[in-house]
Amino acid sequence: MVIDLTEKQAFRERMIKALLFFCGMVSVLTTLGIVGILVFETWGFFQHVSFKQFFGDTQWTPLFTNQHFGIWALVSGTVLTSAVAIGTALPLGLLAAIYLSEFATKNFRLFVKPALEVLAGIPTVIYGYFALTFMTPFLQNFIPGLSGFNALGAGIVMGMMILPIIASLSEDAIYAVPPSLKEGAYALGANKLATIFKVVLPSSFSGIAAATILAISRAIGETMIVVIAAGQQPNFSFDPREAIQTMTAYIVQVSLGDTPTGTLAYQTIFAVGMTLFLFTLLLNLFAHHLRRRILKGHL
Repeated sequence: MVIDLTEKQAFRERMIKALLFFCGMVSVLTTLGIVGILVFETWGFFQHVSFKQFFGDTQWTPLFTNQHFGIWALVSGTVLTSAVAIGTALPLGLLAAIYLSEFATKNFRLFVKPALEVLAGIPTVIYGYFALTFMTPFLQNFIPGLSGFNALGAGIVMGMMILPIIASLSEDAIYAVPPSLKEGAYALGANKLATIFKVVLPSSFSGIAAATILAISRAIGETMIVVIAAGQQPNFSFDPREAIQTMTAYIVQVSLGDTPTGTLAYQTIFAVGMTLFLFTLLLNLFAHHLRRRILKGHL
């Protein structure tokens, strides 16, 4: 009887291991399939377009008769909106995290933190129309020359969208700092603000940095807000008052079905997708490197 139970238990364990292995392999194979399609289609694109045309031009007009394939027009739009978003979300999110972890009462923290995280669940299409119909008209009252479609309004609203990521994860990192570190700072005569900025924030820097990088990745990959509010004009410009086009917005434009499959214009979405993939990959590698340096005590 004992032998039968042991054999059944071993069989169940093997089945569980096989199931877990299958689940892990599905995610790995899916990732490899996505990367393989990107590489294959991007290779086909570069059979017709040289690297000099792709990286040495600042005009992006693959859908026009006079075609240009300068990716920097889309990169500048992506970087501009992401920079505005991070410039909005980082200070507000970090200050919110400091307040919730160090100054707010327990009941207030338990109420406000879930309410703040609700912002992350709002559909991005709603954020996009909010940026177009409210934020942009509001900013036009104060900023002369602000276009109806612009990177500023879209970036600010995108910052509101990613603010819960920075605030929530940073608050968790700050809240996890051992009380003994703060008590030691108080014992040495430091006040509360000095303790926060000289002890708590440096101790929680790894969590704050991870939250910031995650928010940047989210901003770079955002689609609906920039499609609706930032425009579809691939201008190589860093003026947030102008209409721009991001890499994700261009992919949406071509994917609507007006471009025939298999054409050079159609292949551009894979070249742009590969560029976007490399952007996020570099961010993840930087985050991994930063985490390793922090764990080794090099910072």
